[in-house]
Amino acid sequence: MVTGQRGRPRSFDRDAALDKAMLAFWDRGYEATSIADLTRALGIGAPSLYAAFGDKRKLFDEVVVVYGSRYADFAAVALAEEPTARAAVGRVLHEAAEVYTDPAHPPGCMVISAAVNTTSDEVAQALRERRDASLAMFESRIRADVATGVLPADTDARALARYAGAVLQGMSQQSRDGATREELEAVAALALRAWPGE
Repeated sequence: MVTGQRGRPRSFDRDAALDKAMLAFWDRGYEATSIADLTRALGIGAPSLYAAFGDKRKLFDEVVVVYGSRYADFAAVALAEEPTARAAVGRVLHEAAEVYTDPAHPPGCMVISAAVNTTSDEVAQALRERRDASLAMFESRIRADVATGVLPADTDARALARYAGAVLQGMSQQSRDGATREELEAVAALALRAWPGE
């Protein structure tokens, strides 16, 4: 009778595995990260990966949640804590410059970069929904400032939110192209000069 261990080893640490998978997806994107890349990064075989996470897509979905709570929540925090939309967006852009260039992990934003060249409509849509949710948060905060008179009544809240999102997405790509924190901080400062009422 064979009594060898099956499935995941007892020492399997799900959180550590998610961290390693996150770094792989963040570095290469969803499409370019293969099951072989993931099993190598996690130090487990394909059967163990499937047993633990289901499949590549389900693992990626979990990774996106972990990424959001660990590296992308600064936007929601800034929007909740700062007194104006301008202050919140300024804080978001400056913190993005720091996060996107931190040498402790791949550059940029995983939710932005992981969608590049993906052929999975489901993955692209899920990531688009996350980005759209961020734009909606920006727009809501801007509309609140218009309603209270902090911003001019004719401010186009949707366009201003998209502008902030475009700068943020551009900063992510620039960091992947080698831009430094200082260079992105300068971009953030310039972006705020276009803010209405300034």
